[in-house]
Amino acid sequence: MKYQVQSGWLSGVRRVPSPHCNSRPDDAEVDLLVIHCISLPPGQYGGSYIDEFFLGHLDIDAHPYFSEIATLQVSAHFLIDRTGRVTQYVPLNERAWHAGQSTFCGRENCNDFSIGIELEGLDTDTFTPEQYQSLAEVTVAIMETYPAIDKSRITGHSDIAPDRKLDPGPGFDWDRYHNKLDHLQRDAGED
Repeated sequence: MKYQVQSGWLSGVRRVPSPHCNSRPDDAEVDLLVIHCISLPPGQYGGSYIDEFFLGHLDIDAHPYFSEIATLQVSAHFLIDRTGRVTQYVPLNERAWHAGQSTFCGRENCNDFSIGIELEGLDTDTFTPEQYQSLAEVTVAIMETYPAIDKSRITGHSDIAPDRKLDPGPGFDWDRYHNKLDHLQRDAGED
C-alpha cells in the first residue's frame, strides 16, 4: 500500500495543518468519505490560494471573488491537486469543516463522522488521471484505517447537501474511480 495512516496523518504527503477543525463527538464512528472539488479563483488551477483559504489567510485583494469567501472557516482533510499531489490539512481523527449543513442516510452534520477530500477542479470540469490515481490510493489507506467505509459509503458533496452543492459534478467519473479502487484493493489482497 502506498500510504499508511500514522496518528491521523497520511505518510508521504504534504502536511499543511489547518486551524479550521475540532474534535469529533465522542460517540462518532468515522464511516463516510465525501468527495468535493475546489478551485481558487473559480476555474483557475495552481497557486497557493486553496492553502491560504484553508488556513484562514486568504488575501481579499488578490481576486474579487475572495471578498465573498474570506471570512468562511473551511477545511478538508485532503486536497489532491491537478498533478495528483496530496496535501493533508486535518488529521483523520479530527473533524474537518468540509460538509457544512448536510445529511447522509438520515444522519445530520456529516462533518462529525466523515472524511473530506477536495479535488482541485470545477464541478463543470473533468479531472486528471493523476487525481484519480491519488484519490484511489488515499481512499485505500482510509478504508484500511476505517473499515466501516466501503464503496457504498463514499459519496459526493452534492449527495449530502443537494440543495446547496453540485460538486464533484458531472465531470467526475465515478466508474473510473471505483475501477481504480477495485484494482488497488485486489493488488493489496494479493500481497
